[in-house]
Amino acid sequence: MAFLKPDTSKKVDMKIGGTIMEILKTVLLFIQDQILGMEWLGEMIGSLLAGAGMDINARLGGSIQFFLYDVIKITVLLCFLIFVISYIQSYFPPERSKKKLGRFHGIGANVVSALLGTVTPFCSCSSIPLFIGFTSAGLPLGVTFSFLISSPMVDLGSLVLLMSIFGAKVAVSYVVIGLAIAVIGGMLIERMHMERYVEDFIAQAGNVDIDSPTLTKKDRIQFAREQVAGTFKKVFPYILIGVAIGAFIHNWIPQDLIEAVLGSDNPFGVILATLVGIPMYADIFGTIPVAEALLSKGAQLGTVLAFMMAVTTLSLPSMIMLRKAVKPRLLAVFIAICTVGIIVVGYLFNVFHAMMIL
Repeated sequence: MAFLKPDTSKKVDMKIGGTIMEILKTVLLFIQDQILGMEWLGEMIGSLLAGAGMDINARLGGSIQFFLYDVIKITVLLCFLIFVISYIQSYFPPERSKKKLGRFHGIGANVVSALLGTVTPFCSCSSIPLFIGFTSAGLPLGVTFSFLISSPMVDLGSLVLLMSIFGAKVAVSYVVIGLAIAVIGGMLIERMHMERYVEDFIAQAGNVDIDSPTLTKKDRIQFAREQVAGTFKKVFPYILIGVAIGAFIHNWIPQDLIEAVLGSDNPFGVILATLVGIPMYADIFGTIPVAEALLSKGAQLGTVLAFMMAVTTLSLPSMIMLRKAVKPRLLAVFIAICTVGIIVVGYLFNVFHAMMIL
């Protein structure tokens, strides 16, 4: 009677597969923690402050370490990301984007428009002139609103910065949900047939088709450099303000207070965070340090992300600018759709809070 030999090849394959997965996990964690998160920078700043006789475990020392670390980290990542994204953006000037968007119809047009928003300006006030141009060119209103929602909320820069602080699961989920809000919001506005609520000067502007110049590699690099300089000057004050607020929350506000207002014990935390965020004006880079500090103090993930979405998408200055392009009824519908979407997403993230931050 022949004995069956155990199939060792499967065990070997599984062992090799497990080893590869461990290596990949280690590499990804290194990228997230040391390259994007720059944890080495935080340790270095802490050592320098300690060497200067400062107690980094005390409130003042901890605040200074938080401020210096986040300002340097966000600035370095910001400049690098703006350069890369602007170089990519040079291949999609407004004229070409209008033509490409005009080829799509239905939900496909909304999806493409929302994706286009990920490689365009970094705040809502910068997105509105492009929205006006797209609408004047005759693109469907719902398609242009999908762009307007996604552009300040889910650009590629926010993906990398969110990943550096909250991890890949939170960052990717935030971007996917943001794109979903943009697509669904645009489709709802399209279904409501609100074209008559666009201001007359935009509706009657017509489409002026101007060919965009052909750029060389040198031109694209120069364009990217100019975008870095221009965006940095505009964004840096908000980074300083955001990091200062984050440092204050992180080191001076009692955790019990944050948990009571924005933690799981307050069922209205998401609504409160959204309503508080709407009047403010900052871009994604200025809100991330505040979100980081709130999360570390016990605020729920969905509540923090709802605050970020509200600030970047529905800030009061951008709504004032948008009012010049659309009539009050359309503006109110846009605000209502975005607000409801942000609140729903906030509660969903809170449900999966424990799973997302592991």
